[in-house]
Amino acid sequence: MFDWNTGDFHPVVILPEKYTVLDLSDGLWTPSRTKFSIGKYDEVRPNMYNADIFAGVRNIHMGVDIGGPIGTLCMVFMDGEVSHFGYNPEPGDYGHVVITKHNISGTTVWALYGHLDADSVKDKSVGQILNAGDTIARFGAHHENGGWEPHLHLQLSLLEPETHDLPGVVAPEDRAQALLDYPDPRLVLGPIY
Repeated sequence: MFDWNTGDFHPVVILPEKYTVLDLSDGLWTPSRTKFSIGKYDEVRPNMYNADIFAGVRNIHMGVDIGGPIGTLCMVFMDGEVSHFGYNPEPGDYGHVVITKHNISGTTVWALYGHLDADSVKDKSVGQILNAGDTIARFGAHHENGGWEPHLHLQLSLLEPETHDLPGVVAPEDRAQALLDYPDPRLVLGPIY
């Protein structure tokens, strides 16, 4: 493995002092009692992923969800470039996505930003240079983000994506390998829960 302690990472979303850490282990995304919320990494979420794209039992979450108002800004945590972007239109999927590519201690790391606003990603191009703190996109509305409550799904990957997609949830039998391939986003987000 490599050293994540290369310095401070820029916040991906500016969170208020008070936000709710959700427990989605019952498979229900209920409204938060605060404006912003966090959905956990490596959380088992039974019966939450019922769309056709989740064929089989895929219910272990491989990213961190940051819930908030439509239009909330998403920023790049460190210098890098746009690797992939596009639209995943299936119900329950990511909707609009941008994947960035970064070098951390000599290791390439990709970051998927999912459930985004369409207008905020239309000016992206593969190879586009990004600086820490640049706005990458905004939270999308229900009709353009795969049908979810407004939020950002942030996922890290040590595997190069083939397209503008990563498996955001995996089956229990794939969990051990997925934890190696898709590191905990709190490594760049900090101790948000």
